[in-house]
Amino acid sequence: MTKKQALRDLQARLADRLQSAQEQAVSVAWLAVTMVGGRYLLPLSQSGEIFPVPSISRVPFTQPWFCGVANLRGGLFGVVDLAVLLDPQTMAARSEQAWAQARLVTLNAQAGVNSALVVDALMGLRRPESFTGNLSAPPDAPPWLTQRFLDSEDRQWQEIDLYALSQTPAFLSIGA
Repeated sequence: MTKKQALRDLQARLADRLQSAQEQAVSVAWLAVTMVGGRYLLPLSQSGEIFPVPSISRVPFTQPWFCGVANLRGGLFGVVDLAVLLDPQTMAARSEQAWAQARLVTLNAQAGVNSALVVDALMGLRRPESFTGNLSAPPDAPPWLTQRFLDSEDRQWQEIDLYALSQTPAFLSIGA
């Protein structure tokens, strides 16, 4: 077989796989995470990459939920402790071991901000059919906390609209 024919065969196989992937309804919708005991769903379409927590450079005179900036693949990202942003009264007290297990989830580039969120643990991917019911967000919830879902064990999962979060004045105003 010539190199030209091998390349054509490879291209044909790749085109078939791409077509097959597009035809299959991908029903995975969320990255499931935990933060200080709460369960949250981050839309995959709005999430970026996942990183172990690197060295974070503190920035003076910022909000308590703004951890600082980190270099992720050569880009500077603002690191937000989402648990503290969700509940400013409760500072997320994480042990050194908890920080070692924590992860950063970046927002998709379409959000228009270089931000990464601290999450305590990754719980895998979830599909809509993973849940038995849904509830609306509490009436006093910020607009970026959308609906809540119940899993088969009646545990609540809160969906976070990352794009809406990234455009709120509070999120964009990191200065104390």
